[in-house]
Formats: sequence, C-alpha cells, structure tokens
Amino acid sequence: MDRFAALADPTRRSIMEMLGERALSAGEIGAHFSASAPAISQHLKVLRQAGLVSVEARGQQRIYRLDPAGLEAFDAWIIKVRRFWSRHLDVLEQELAKPETGEGDNR
Repeated sequence: MDRFAALADPTRRSIMEMLGERALSAGEIGAHFSASAPAISQHLKVLRQAGLVSVEARGQQRIYRLDPAGLEAFDAWIIKVRRFWSRHLDVLEQELAKPETGEGDNR
C-alpha cells in the first residue's frame, strides 16, 4: 500500500504519532481508541504493509515501532518537492525583482 494512502486515515496517523514517542504493544495502542481490537489490528496491518511500522513478537505480545526506512521515504519525497518549489519560487522572485517597465516607456 502507498505510504500516503496509509496515512489518509486519522486513526493510523494517531497510531504513528503514538509510536513516534515509543514502541507500544498492540494492546497499548488499542487502549487509546474506542475501536475494536480487530479494527486496530487491521490499521496496524495497513501501516506494516506500507512499510511505516515494524513489529516484533515478544511471547504473546506484538510490539510495534516506527520503521525508519518508511520514514526516510517520506523525507526523500519532501526533499524532492521542496527542491522543485524552491527552484520555481527563486525564478518567480527574480521576475518580481525586475524593474517594471511602464506603458509609454521608451526602453
């Protein structure tokens, strides 16, 4: 699943924010929501498939944490977009800085 599509859901964004603070078990994550355990499990599955979180089995518990590789992909995309806009905004700034040539100007 596309990383951006995975984060389109507010519950998944909240889960990502929680995991940004520390690794949590599925039960700890579920305790923060009114949704059923299977619903939270499905959200975690989507995040895992999108490469945004990783899971570690500890006995009966599943511990979830942010996956740095998935976050690096976001960083790369943001850098690419910033570079595009930076270049275009620089050109716009140069155009706006040019002196105006008014009507009737004989230049």
